Amino acid sequence: MIRLLLSGVFMLLQLSYAFSQGKFSIQRVEPLHWWVGMKSSDLQLIIYGKGIGKSTVKIKKQGLTLVKTNPVENSDYLFLDLSVDSDATAGFYPIEFYENNKLVGSYKYELKNRETSSVKAQGVHSDDLIYLIMPDRFANGNTKNDQIKGLREIQVNRDSMYARHGGDIDGVIQHLDYLADLGVTSVWLTPVLTNDMPQASYHGYANTENYHIDPRLGTNETYRKLGEELHKRNMKLVHDVVPNHVGLYHWTVIDKPFKDWLHEWPSFTQTTYKDQTIFDPYASAADRERMEKGWFVETMPDMNQENEYVQKYILQSHIWWIEYAGIDGFRIDTYPYNDLDFMAKWTVAIQKEYPQFSFFGETWVQSVPNQAYFLGGKRVGQSIDTKLDGVTDFQLNYAIADALNNEKDGANRLYATLGSDYQYPNPLANVIFLDNHDKDRFFSVVGEDIEKYKAAFSWLLTSRGIPQMYYGAEVLMKNFNRPDGLLREDFKGGFAGDTVNKFNASGRSDAENELFDHIKKLANYRKNNTVLQYGATQHYVPEHNVYAYFRSHENQVVSVFMNCNDKEVKLPLARFRESMKEATRMKNILTDIDQEIPLEITLKPHQTVVFELKK
Repeated sequence: MIRLLLSGVFMLLQLSYAFSQGKFSIQRVEPLHWWVGMKSSDLQLIIYGKGIGKSTVKIKKQGLTLVKTNPVENSDYLFLDLSVDSDATAGFYPIEFYENNKLVGSYKYELKNRETSSVKAQGVHSDDLIYLIMPDRFANGNTKNDQIKGLREIQVNRDSMYARHGGDIDGVIQHLDYLADLGVTSVWLTPVLTNDMPQASYHGYANTENYHIDPRLGTNETYRKLGEELHKRNMKLVHDVVPNHVGLYHWTVIDKPFKDWLHEWPSFTQTTYKDQTIFDPYASAADRERMEKGWFVETMPDMNQENEYVQKYILQSHIWWIEYAGIDGFRIDTYPYNDLDFMAKWTVAIQKEYPQFSFFGETWVQSVPNQAYFLGGKRVGQSIDTKLDGVTDFQLNYAIADALNNEKDGANRLYATLGSDYQYPNPLANVIFLDNHDKDRFFSVVGEDIEKYKAAFSWLLTSRGIPQMYYGAEVLMKNFNRPDGLLREDFKGGFAGDTVNKFNASGRSDAENELFDHIKKLANYRKNNTVLQYGATQHYVPEHNVYAYFRSHENQVVSVFMNCNDKEVKLPLARFRESMKEATRMKNILTDIDQEIPLEITLKPHQTVVFELKK
């Protein structure tokens, strides 16, 4: 069905690594290359070319051993199980192809030396601040790659939220100093692999290639340069991976290796989006299967992660990018829709190569137990230990919105949600956020109230976990996801023709600079003080809709008082002596005012204050 639907030629990009000799032709070899000295010696190549599956194969050069040749249903594919010997050296290894005992062609496969001095796989932890960027909407650093002939979508139209706008990886690189100054320590780009899709290809979540950066964003070398430039600044690179699905025009979907490469149904069947069916003891098998194996949308085929060839293809491409580009951590898209048994194996295999590497999964679900179920550690009765470090903490995202918008009892929602942390194996590994590329911008969520918005960032940068902010949040970017997707507008100043430049203080309004400076002050304090990175948390039952919590580490204590009311509140401090311990003075981190600890403090409407306590 899919082959008939998508019949046509492959994109021109593929020709860059095609090889032919007479009637013998190889269109693809993936992974593009590999390395000597990896901890696992296993390597599986996908060879693609007309009739290649009918060939027999020999590798005569010592160092790369052919373990098994795997022909599959489609004779244009051949899967080779190889072993990279422990004494292998870098260089080219001829793979010879025979038909009827006659040599018909060969392909020189390259093994490279690992760049042992390069920085990579550091892991992303609670001492980081992640800045999320949609590269197409952030800054256009190279106008020459705006339109690429041969791709299905070539239009650039900044007046449409669903067209490409021209932002790219070079644009991100050019603004890394801006991010470092703000206090950012890690950059997460929405997926950057080629998305040769006819519409809305800008978002990246329907990749059609596993080993190539989308040419409208840059090249593989550009992406590697981004990693290098981040590491020069002691910053990290977070790579957005999508193991659950690919785009409808992925080359292995256009011409499948075998019938169960994908989860396919007699007619299009969409997932139910009901994560509960994965762990519901009363769920029907049919509901569970549709949740996990149904397609995310009609243009995103669901990968059959139970198939060992599919597993290897996904795993090796992710290891390849870590090694090639110096990636430090993965954000995993649509985590609950994956085969959890495979995800556990995938995680173990990656951490075998890179023990410090870290992962956080997107879990857009509706309760703490639902969210905790997908984490490693088997804390809530899971049948599978996924080994997953952390999740995108949607529950705290809902709670902070309630805290600032529910005048009656919002503080209790925040208190109760954080109080459920006992269900997580490591709450510090969860990523906390106000908004992202799918959620309404938080400035709009709080009714464009600057005091509420500053309170939200005070919470984000002092609470437990790994804080993540969405591009432009620091300059009051606003708008909602529905109906027109304006939450993905361009960062003003990143594109030719912009009348203002928000990357510079002179281009920002007074209110924007006020918020920018607020974030910068707290973010850089957090970056330089372990207490807000790994400190223990103690909080108090809210009274009069005021939430109070403390972070402590060794001799440092930081207190946070959040007024969730639209009126001024006088807050007595005697109740918090347990957390204040022997402190006699308090310094306001945002204003630098140092004073003796008073009997009470006054909080303005929706004000949040942050103090460093001292003896």
